[in-house]
Amino acid sequence: MPRPILEVADVFRRHGGRYRHTHNPPLHQRRVLRAIEQCRTAALGGHVERCTKCSHTRIAYNSCRNRHCPKCQGAERAQWLHDRLEELLPVEYFHLVFTLPSQLHALALQNQRLVYGLLFRISALTLLTIAADPKHLGAGIGFFSILHTWGQNLLFHPHVHCVATGGGLSPDHERWVSTKPGFFLPVRVLSALFRRLFLDALQETFEKRQLVLRADLAVLDNPAAFAAFLAPLRQMAWVVYSKPPFGGPAQVLAYLARYTHRVAIANERILDIDDASVTFQWKDYRHHDRSRRMKLDACQFIHRFLLHVVPRGFQRIRHYGLLANCHRLDKLALCRRILAQPVAELLPLAAALAIPLEPAAAEPSGRLPHCPVCGARNAMVRVEVFAPVTGWNSS
Repeated sequence: MPRPILEVADVFRRHGGRYRHTHNPPLHQRRVLRAIEQCRTAALGGHVERCTKCSHTRIAYNSCRNRHCPKCQGAERAQWLHDRLEELLPVEYFHLVFTLPSQLHALALQNQRLVYGLLFRISALTLLTIAADPKHLGAGIGFFSILHTWGQNLLFHPHVHCVATGGGLSPDHERWVSTKPGFFLPVRVLSALFRRLFLDALQETFEKRQLVLRADLAVLDNPAAFAAFLAPLRQMAWVVYSKPPFGGPAQVLAYLARYTHRVAIANERILDIDDASVTFQWKDYRHHDRSRRMKLDACQFIHRFLLHVVPRGFQRIRHYGLLANCHRLDKLALCRRILAQPVAELLPLAAALAIPLEPAAAEPSGRLPHCPVCGARNAMVRVEVFAPVTGWNSS
């Protein structure tokens, strides 16, 4: 007998009140708590749908559409993946990860918008600089970066995943310069430049008095102490990981389907919720990806989840180089002329990977509406709309 489906929302509804009382979370975290608690409930209103084939009727409650909600990323993910189809090139793609050292985690938590912004900007500058260097590639590459701040155990672990073209445009924009098969850029060189540029930028923000230094970090609020804090970081190796290249555009899209619009934990990983605790499954990467169980006090679980709520309006997916928003269409068109591959030849990949070509019509789960009884596609028609229930209160 399959186990009941449990959700992050169930944890929040059952233990959110106690967490608010004991932790007094900031406003942006309270908004996420409330949104997930109310998601797909009468509190947000909804509508009644009827199948035009078999007359099956169902109630559909509105989703919260919060980007931290495990249930509300499907439609946004489908739209984003659909847009990426038109940007794929017939070249090898590489996956890189830039990780912030644990010694900077406390600083990052007190300065999330600033430090996350630096993590994006400096990792991008590192890739663009080394790729443009004639000693390595000598070309202008394209890539996008995705911010994740969690590990499998929900602890704070900020890093960016980058998916980069295996080559780029020559400086004169007359030819495509490919990387060596199976090799992108030297990781040690990337790591050293990433470390230097990041620490220099961090020092600059300190000198401009832009850093928040509270509680245990208050002792760093003078030049000598801050310099001493950064000194060991200038000597240690920073983790920049380059994974094996993707086999082609299809593998790139399969990867993106797993990594984009992901939240700290998927509902499927929650195994049990009781009056005091939450048990969830996690993968131990340090021990050969072994699957383990972790049991946390419910408030501790909520606290770990909310560590990964990014500042309001902060963009977690960004595009650089050939894919930068300001010139993406022109640069991609030029690349395709040089590579002699029209975008139309890549579109069949969408069907192969079950990515909807009309994502605007999709449900929040990312699937096109269909009848759960007879299975007819696009058969569920909205016949009634009802307003949100006023006076709904979270626990």
